[in-house]
Amino acid sequence: MFELIGEHGHEQLSLWSEPETGYRGVVAIHNTILGPALGGTRMWAYENDLEALIDVLRLSRGMTYKAAVAGLNLGGGKSVIVADPNVKDRADIFRAHGRHVQSMCGRYITAEDVGTSPSDMEFVREETEYVVGLAGRSGDPSPVTALGVYRGMQACAKTRWGSDSLSGKTVTVQGVGHVGYHLCKHMHDEGALLVVTDIEDDRIKRVVDEFGATAVGADEIYGVEADIFAPCALGAIINDDTLKVLKVEIVAGAANNVLDEERHGDVLHERGILYAPDYAVNAGGLINVNAEVEGWDLERSHKKASEIYDTIIKIVQIADDQGIPTYRAADRLAEDRIAEAAARKKKRK
Repeated sequence: MFELIGEHGHEQLSLWSEPETGYRGVVAIHNTILGPALGGTRMWAYENDLEALIDVLRLSRGMTYKAAVAGLNLGGGKSVIVADPNVKDRADIFRAHGRHVQSMCGRYITAEDVGTSPSDMEFVREETEYVVGLAGRSGDPSPVTALGVYRGMQACAKTRWGSDSLSGKTVTVQGVGHVGYHLCKHMHDEGALLVVTDIEDDRIKRVVDEFGATAVGADEIYGVEADIFAPCALGAIINDDTLKVLKVEIVAGAANNVLDEERHGDVLHERGILYAPDYAVNAGGLINVNAEVEGWDLERSHKKASEIYDTIIKIVQIADDQGIPTYRAADRLAEDRIAEAAARKKKRK
C-alpha cells in the first residue's frame, strides 16, 4: 500500500468502515500545495478492494493536475465508496461518508461524481461543511463540464484544421449521459454530425430523436471513421485493442483517465492523432464546484470554463515546441505551476 501511495507522491490515504451502515470509503489526497484537495465522490461496485484503491489514487492525482492546469487554487483529492451505485437507501451511507470527510478537517472537500448526485451530497452536508455541488448552489456540473469539453474540442479543431468550427465534422461520442448529452447539444447546434453509443437505450434514443444522431453498438464506436472521438464514459478506453481500429484525427472527451497506460498517449502522438489531455479538457466540472468555494456566479463559471480553449491551445503549442505528446505537455504545464507555488511557500518560510 505504501508503495502505491508513494509512486506518484500522494500525501494521504484514509480508509473508513461502518459495517452497520454498509459504508466502506476511501479518500485519497494527492497534493495540497495550491490549496485544499477538492474532488468528487465516486460510488462503484468494484470487483475488489485493490481496484478501488488504484482508482482513487489515479483519480486524485488527476485532480491535482486538473486544478493546476485550470489555474485554480486547489489541490487534488478524490474519494470512492465501494457499493452498488443503484442502492436505494442512501442516507446512512452518505452521512457516514460525511463523517469521514469531516475527520480530515478541511484538507479534503468533496462533491458528486460517478454514481452520486447533488441529493447525496445533501446527506454528506449533514455531517460536514466540506462539501460542494449542492442543490441550489453550483448543483449539477454536467453543463459546465460539457461547455469546457466543447471549447477544448474547438481548440483542437483550430490547431488541426485552421478553423475552430465543427460544422460538418463527424464526431463519435461514447456515453451520452449528463455530460455527453449537453456536449451533443453544443455540437449539434453548430452543425456537427453525431454518431453515438451508450449502455442505456433511453439515453441513445434521446440524442437520436433530438439531434439526429446515428446510434451504433458499444464496441462498434471505436471503428467508426470520423473526425473526432469523444469518450464521455469511464476511462482506460484508449488501449491496445481500441488503437487497432481507431480512425479519427482528434480525441477529446469528458471521461477521466482516457489512456489505459501512458504509452498509449505516445502511440496517439506517433500516429498523428491529436489528444486533448482529459484532465485539461474536462476541467469544467471542477470549475463549477470551485465556484461555490470562491463565491462565483454562473456567468463567471462559464467564462472560466470557456478558457479551456486557451489552455488546450497552449498545451498543443508546448507539445509542438518540445516535440512531445500532448499528455506530457499538459503534465509539464501543471507541474510548473505547482513547483512555482511550492517555491513561493518555501520563500515565505
